[in-house]
Formats: sequence, C-alpha cells, structure tokens
Amino acid sequence: MMVGVAIVELHVHGSRSLKEKRGVVRSVIQRVRNRFAVAVAEVGGQDTWQRAQIGMTTVGGDARSVRAALDRAVEFIEGLGLAEVTDSDVDVLTVAHREFERESDDDGQD
Repeated sequence: MMVGVAIVELHVHGSRSLKEKRGVVRSVIQRVRNRFAVAVAEVGGQDTWQRAQIGMTTVGGDARSVRAALDRAVEFIEGLGLAEVTDSDVDVLTVAHREFERESDDDGQD
C-alpha cells in the first residue's frame, strides 16, 4: 500500500485578522475536498494572520498514481489564486501489509 502525504505552505496576502485568514483557508480546504479524493486539513500556522500550512493525504496501490493525485491537488491550490503557495512537499511512503489469505479449513467466519 502506498501512502502519499503533502504539505502546502500558504501566504494569505492582505489578511488583517485570523478570521480573514481562516475564511480563505477554509475555502481552499473545501474546494480541494470537493475536487479530489484526498483528506485535507490545516496543520500549522493557526495563530498567524497570513501564514498557514495545509496537510493532505491519500492512499493507493501504486506510487505514481498517489503522487500524481497529490501533485494535481497542489497545482489546483496554486491555481485558485486565493493565497500564495510559498512551499510544498509531496512524499510517498510504502506501508507493508500482510496479504489476506484464506485457510483451506476456514469456514468463512472471522
């Protein structure tokens, strides 16, 4: 299983209060949720007026599709124009798991 994680750092120009910044960040988060199959949340900068960090994650069977999904989400945020993307990082991790195997004497009950 592949787990993709992205961190996007934003600068909200012209924001003069936490309330203004949170409105922009909430809008970005909601638009990403509506458009992409990723989990997304504000993960840093909650107490600053103009800076925010957004974290995103998704899972899949191959690294290429997981990375592509997160890259598209980052590009989408950049294209919104609601805030400047000052930095972003995407990483894909391999998580080992056991294969599900039915034993020959298993009666189908867990």
